[in-house]
Amino acid sequence: MTIQRNPTRRVQIGSVVVGDGNRIAVQSMTATKTQNVEATAAQANALHAAGADVVRIAVDSEKDVAALAEIRKLTKANLAVDLQENFRLAELVAPHVDKIRYNPGHLYHHQKDKPWQEKVEFIINQAKRHDCAIRIGVNCGSVDPEKANKYDPEDSITPMLESAWEHCEFVDSLGFDRYVVSLKDSDPDKVVEVNRRFAEKRPDVPLHLGVTEAGMPPDGIIKTRIAFEQLIGHGIGDTVRVSLTVPNDRKHEEIEAGRGIVDDIASGRVRSVVVFDRNSLNIISCPSCSRVENEAFVDLAAKVKEMTAYAKEHAITIAVMGCRVNGPGETDDADLGLWCGPNHVNLKRGPEALGAYKYDEILPVLKQELDQLIAAHHAG
Repeated sequence: MTIQRNPTRRVQIGSVVVGDGNRIAVQSMTATKTQNVEATAAQANALHAAGADVVRIAVDSEKDVAALAEIRKLTKANLAVDLQENFRLAELVAPHVDKIRYNPGHLYHHQKDKPWQEKVEFIINQAKRHDCAIRIGVNCGSVDPEKANKYDPEDSITPMLESAWEHCEFVDSLGFDRYVVSLKDSDPDKVVEVNRRFAEKRPDVPLHLGVTEAGMPPDGIIKTRIAFEQLIGHGIGDTVRVSLTVPNDRKHEEIEAGRGIVDDIASGRVRSVVVFDRNSLNIISCPSCSRVENEAFVDLAAKVKEMTAYAKEHAITIAVMGCRVNGPGETDDADLGLWCGPNHVNLKRGPEALGAYKYDEILPVLKQELDQLIAAHHAG
């Protein structure tokens, strides 16, 4: 299968080059606590051994930065860092990594009186000084609030695009072109649409593809495959991540799944006849990562899938999220949402909070809410 790749520019990330027709890079993210240096370095090395071109680590404090510096000494993996909400940490992490990811929607959490342009310029200056690439990572559940407020809540794509294009234009104006962009959603169709529309306007910018909260295998792999086949098959995409909810010792499956999908597309082994069924139960769950505040989240996601099997023929979406960073916002669009804290699981019906429950209490409450939704659907 001959694929005419988009003419994206070359972006160096450590020892790997993305864009400019180079092999599609496959990425993953560590799920261990960053401050557990030994465990995080071991997982980075395991992912690297599995074929990860880039390994991402979350950093949210100066203690995380100190751990990152030690991790850097213990692995040969190309490291990316996820800045989360504190843009100032860019100055501390840049010496230790090959790429910095920032989310335009998270720039408002610190120093709220400072324009986002100043914050981005600060991040870019650190990247220039320390030979780092940048990823501008736009997520549906944490989009720039100024953009989101301009449009109908049903339109989640236009705010993402406007935010991405605006940040690209600004970073270009700083004389920096060593960046990639990601536009992610938990809906494969939206991932396809938003990336196609972005690529039409900016075919020069390498795209990092992914379906957020894809969930557990095999469903999460199928959702991701659907999006990747339609994008990579049309030449869109230079680096990918398959986000799966799996235990720490199975994180390498993200690399295997990503490489498998990319290789299948290149060989013409596409499976787009497998349609993501919008008339059945849809469980989305975020990938296990170092932001997870209680590792019981992974087990809970599996139990939710098992417990809700009886509702498989109902068009209901249940989101199971593992942390406070993405959980509150990215459960808003689900019929029922669970976002997991250190000791409690916060239950939501759409954007409405229903309460916080202990991990061993949540399943019966969730079932009760699910039964009520099913009854309401039948009544309607």
